[in-house]
Amino acid sequence: MEDAKEREKLTLVTRKSCFGLPTSCPNCLPVYVYLKFSKTPFDLDFNLINPDSDQIPYVESGTYVAYNNEKGGVIRSLIEDGFVDLDSQVRGIPEWISAKAMVDSWLADAIIYELWVGSDGSSAHKIYYSDLPWPLGKILYLKQVHVVKQFLGITKDNAERREEEIYRNANDAFSALSTRLGEQAYFFDNRPTSLDAVFLGHALFTLYALPETSMLRSKLLEHDNLVRYTEKYRSELVDSSASSSSGTQSQSDPSSSVPRRPSQWMFRASLRAPRLIPQDACHFPPATGIRYQVTLSTKARIDGKKSPSVLSLSEV
Repeated sequence: MEDAKEREKLTLVTRKSCFGLPTSCPNCLPVYVYLKFSKTPFDLDFNLINPDSDQIPYVESGTYVAYNNEKGGVIRSLIEDGFVDLDSQVRGIPEWISAKAMVDSWLADAIIYELWVGSDGSSAHKIYYSDLPWPLGKILYLKQVHVVKQFLGITKDNAERREEEIYRNANDAFSALSTRLGEQAYFFDNRPTSLDAVFLGHALFTLYALPETSMLRSKLLEHDNLVRYTEKYRSELVDSSASSSSGTQSQSDPSSSVPRRPSQWMFRASLRAPRLIPQDACHFPPATGIRYQVTLSTKARIDGKKSPSVLSLSEV
């Protein structure tokens, strides 16, 4: 197994690049940064046809595959399976454990809140659904909004209170991390760890992928040393990647980067019915606990012009 790991180069499969980032996915960026910090040679490939898959990001090396939704994520898999471990010297330090927990929970929650609930959805659409036909992208977006609200425990009755809690926790995390970092090169032990990788992934996404009106972005910008830290490693790890031997982007057909398991959604709809009103059902996975009836209505032609299709979504 060890020999195979040494022979086979890693391939990191992520969602596509945009916003000037190597990948625009908030789950993918920390893995990208972790591999760059470790100086592990890897190819970067994009999966454009399974935007809803919770397996992304994943890494491949020969027959080895580590998925985002297994064993605590890709970084933990790479550590436990002996590929690369940046945390060996800090894993037992209580302050490191606490800081890592803040980033993994409070900052991660704030990012998914802004991406799916606290914004107009334009960033999410560009990252996940811009390559899909309408109305499929819209349906998947609405599904994910519902899932995120459930995950964050947001209801109509507590929406305002939960928003305040999410931003308060994020601000507390930024303050604590800013104090911990000071003017050091890294958060702990003068070396990069998974804490640096995960924070940088979140910070890069917050500064470059979220809109300028983002509340989370404005809170991060209040901490000059965190911004300088982010910009420093963006220049070293992201901007320089084009001339680096590691992190090579593959421009292959996206169908070559498909998880080994099937996608989690199914959609059926007919867009061709100029005088009829078709109704098609779109049932999402049982794991979401909900079923939707999608009504796609194409009205009759009036004065030689066809009125636009109308999409409605309701629980059944």
